[in-house]
Amino acid sequence: MAIRPRTAFERFWGRFKSNGPAVAGGFIVLSVFVIALLAPILSLYDPAYIDVGKILAAPNSDHLLGTDELGRDVFSRMIWGSRISLLVGFVAVGIAILIGILIGAVASYYGGWIDDVLMQFVDIMLSIPTFFLILAVIAIVEPSIWNIMIVIGVTSWMGVARLVRGQFLALKEKDFVTAARALGANDLRMIFLHLLPNALSPVYVSAVLGVAGAILIESSLSFLGLGVQPPTPSWGSIITAGKDTIEIAWWLTLFPGLAILITVLGYNLLGEGLQDALNPRLKG
Repeated sequence: MAIRPRTAFERFWGRFKSNGPAVAGGFIVLSVFVIALLAPILSLYDPAYIDVGKILAAPNSDHLLGTDELGRDVFSRMIWGSRISLLVGFVAVGIAILIGILIGAVASYYGGWIDDVLMQFVDIMLSIPTFFLILAVIAIVEPSIWNIMIVIGVTSWMGVARLVRGQFLALKEKDFVTAARALGANDLRMIFLHLLPNALSPVYVSAVLGVAGAILIESSLSFLGLGVQPPTPSWGSIITAGKDTIEIAWWLTLFPGLAILITVLGYNLLGEGLQDALNPRLKG
């Protein structure tokens, strides 16, 4: 009886599910996504509701994670803050991937002076510390959630551009590319129909890891007061509120800090697991 060969997805899934840390990372990512999606149902209070009679209340049965300096429920604010973190992560990474794919594809496909100029630009961007570049831009534009997403996206595409360029350079020598050229495929068809779909595996990994980086950057900016502005809840702004009262209101620092740590860890574990599972050199 003939044995049906496993498909590419079955081989990928077999490698992925056998990787314990990767599965744990996927579970964390999925859990945070579900929590953010169900925020209106899971939150016990309006995140902006102020109760002056319960300012800096310790965790209790009414307020599971305590209250902040204005009497707002920390549990509800953290749940709604997860939406902000994921929104910033997904949109910023989406912008970075679009820019990176475009520049990397054009540079590698056309080569010559176009490749030289674009890669020199990438090197210049990489030489500038990203976080300080973001701080400089935020100091000029108004700090809002949309500006934060755009700024993070347009300063984080360089790694994707290099990945796509490297993949394109390897794929350009393949037989299917030569056949497509012989059939008269134009440049756009070659790039987006034949080359790009075969070059996306490392981009998926970069995207997952990029979400973790974007969440960290947004939290850092909010902690410095340059990110998402009040009264919109975010994990970084909750930590900022707790830094002056850490000795008497430890929960304002501990719980959002753990949320950031666990979420970023989940995306990193998932990204590493995807990298191992998508590696064509692994046989399984």
